[in-house]
This record gives sequence, structure tokens and C-alpha cells, in this order.
Amino acid sequence: MTAKPRISVVTATFNRAATLAQCLRSVQSQTYPHVEHIIQDAGSTDWSLEVIKAMMTENTKLISHTDDGIYDGINKGIARATGDIVGLLHSDDFYASDTVLEKVAELMEDPAVDGVYGDLDYVDAEDTSKIIRKWRSGDYTANRLRQGWMPPHPTVYLRRSVFDSWGLYDTSYSVGADYDAMLRYLSKGKVTLAYLPEVMVKMRRGGKSNGSIANILRKSSEDYRSIRRNGVGGFGTLARKNLSKVSQFF
Repeated sequence: MTAKPRISVVTATFNRAATLAQCLRSVQSQTYPHVEHIIQDAGSTDWSLEVIKAMMTENTKLISHTDDGIYDGINKGIARATGDIVGLLHSDDFYASDTVLEKVAELMEDPAVDGVYGDLDYVDAEDTSKIIRKWRSGDYTANRLRQGWMPPHPTVYLRRSVFDSWGLYDTSYSVGADYDAMLRYLSKGKVTLAYLPEVMVKMRRGGKSNGSIANILRKSSEDYRSIRRNGVGGFGTLARKNLSKVSQFF
């Protein structure tokens, strides 16, 4: 019998004590048994470490050390991961159900599948039962990249071989390395993704990339750089990417 793949869930965090407990419980509640939770703390000065240590299991791997930003932390976490499949769960986020990782593993039993993605709900930061925005991905086709499409980054799970072949996150981006990485994996790496047509992750609204007008402009600038760098279009692609978000609020 073929051994079940191990899934590494990477959480890069800094001073998120208020939401970390829900994040950890979400991972620990998954029905899929072969999971390790890699927590890369950037030297939190609140009570984050106390929360983590109180909730740690034998499958929780914690390191607390300063880093050079969120993407550097993510890269360090991925480097520590031992799983066959790697995905991210940010410290403000949680899984929509207890069977998410089980379904990811099932889809990736197909050796032709390099990764899995699904749908995402943005929820109110205080009342997480209140949905603010619904990101419904739909099936991926290469042409959709030129239309500004990308999978919701927190729902993406990839084989370790994708990172080995096509690299980690480019830390020269301050808020847009996730989009750059997805374009690189899809347009240059030609990775094969399977779509799980259900909400996988609940994300609290108010991430770094959309926290202020300055960050929104910086994100657009970095997205355009990624679009050109990875050869998937130009200003039209960027415009369609930004406009596609409007329908997610209705």
C-alpha cells in the first residue's frame, strides 16, 4: 500500500496572539492525520509564543527568530517543512471545515496533479461568521492568467518539487510575492492544478496588501512588475485583475 503523503502547513506570524489560537485549532482539528504545522514566528513581543506553546502538539514545529518580512518568514518555514505537500495558513486565517486537508490529499493522489486550490471567504475581523467577500476561483486555464486570474493564495497546496524546481517567494516584493510566485509556477513551470470547488479558507479582512491606499498602490505596482516579468500580459491584465474583485462583494 502506498504511504499517504505528509502535508506541511506553514504559518509565518508576528504579534498575532489574538488570532493564533483559532489558527492552531483549525490545523489540529483536521481529519487528515499526516500533518505537520510549521510555525515561523518573527520574534513576537506580545503573548503569541505563550499561546503557541500552550497549544503545541508533537506535530507543531516552532521557531521564533527575527526575519526580513513576511515572505522571508514563509521561505524559512517552507525550508523547514518535511512534507510531500506544502501549503500556507496565515495566523489570521482558519480552515472552513475539518476535512480540507483530507480533500487536498485525495486530489493529489493523482501523480499528474502538482497542486490544489479552491475558494476563499473574506470574513469580518471581529465577527468571523460574517462574510464580506466571496472569492470563487473556477477552473484554471492558461488563458485566464492574461485575464488577471489567480487562485486564492491561501488555498494553494503544492508538491515540494514545485518549490525545488521553480523557487520560493521573491523577497524583493514587499506585498506581491505571492502573485509573482503563482505566475512563475503556472506560466513558466506549467504546473498542473486541480480545483476543489468549495471554500477552503476563511480569511479575516485587512491583510497587508490592502490595509491602506499606499499599500494598494504598491500592490498594483508589484503586480504589474510580475505580469511583465512572467510574460502574461500588460496593463490590461492588471486592470482585469483588479476589476475582477468587484464581483466578489456581491
